[in-house]
Amino acid sequence: MSPNRNPFPDPSAGDPSAGDPSAGDPLVGFVSECRTAVAAAEEAGALLRSRFPDGFAARPKGEHGDVVTDLDLMAERLVVDRIRERFPHDRILAEESGELRGDGGGRTWLVDPLDGSNNVVIGLPAYVVGIALCVDEAPVVGVVHDPVTGRTWSALHGGGAHGPRGRLAGVAGGGPLSSAGPLLAWTQGHAVGRDDPTARALRHTLENRSRRLLQLWAPLLTWAMLARGDIDGFVGYRAEAIDLPAGALLAREAGVAVRHLDGREFGGGFTGPDTERSFVAGRPEVLPHLLELVAMSGTVGHGGPSYAPRRV
Repeated sequence: MSPNRNPFPDPSAGDPSAGDPSAGDPLVGFVSECRTAVAAAEEAGALLRSRFPDGFAARPKGEHGDVVTDLDLMAERLVVDRIRERFPHDRILAEESGELRGDGGGRTWLVDPLDGSNNVVIGLPAYVVGIALCVDEAPVVGVVHDPVTGRTWSALHGGGAHGPRGRLAGVAGGGPLSSAGPLLAWTQGHAVGRDDPTARALRHTLENRSRRLLQLWAPLLTWAMLARGDIDGFVGYRAEAIDLPAGALLAREAGVAVRHLDGREFGGGFTGPDTERSFVAGRPEVLPHLLELVAMSGTVGHGGPSYAPRRV
């Protein structure tokens, strides 16, 4: 079996009741969906890898400096087709093509076919494919595939996060922070202006108080790094909705704590205003320190979300 293949067992193997989500493991009902997402992401990744770095065209997207490439469109069409073939009644929200309506059953697939388009355009090999399945607002399946390395990470709600080497279990109980400060990453939504005072204050504080502050232009790649334990924390301000559920689920299932900027529990949904998609994520033992850094920026309750910070 390929090391990148979905690790979750066949729900029908050796157990006649395993196909019933109400019998035994409640995750059984989403194992097939997880397999489909992994296969679609890896197929799209092979397409992207075959055309990177020269076999595509790009054009501007929106008014905030973003781009879209031929690769985005081709990979998205492939992923959407695979999901539609297997689950024809589900709703799909795709980064480029928007909404494909379903039968109203509460299941929504989120497809980011090329997270890191700006990197691709400048020849930087830092991009991934992301797929999530949400039931109502709750993510139940999350998949991130890195075409450059051929690695895939997947998560089922309540079932843990898995990568090429098996279950991701190294995040919880990690070592102490470096005396030079935490290694952090930052993301902000496309609608955040360059002169946004909250974003500027947050970034300034994090840069001054951390060992490094990474901004990869590919949030799903950052979530995978956090889930693997490569970085200590991740802070997002008014993050994009399409990739957030897959990334947050992957990190949570690997033992990462995710909170709003004030420490409240973070739902990670994909609807509602982007002001509800600002977050702090890190190992549970590191999270209080990260929330203190956010509080030090003076943004919580002052040009940012209207609530006061508190420790967890």
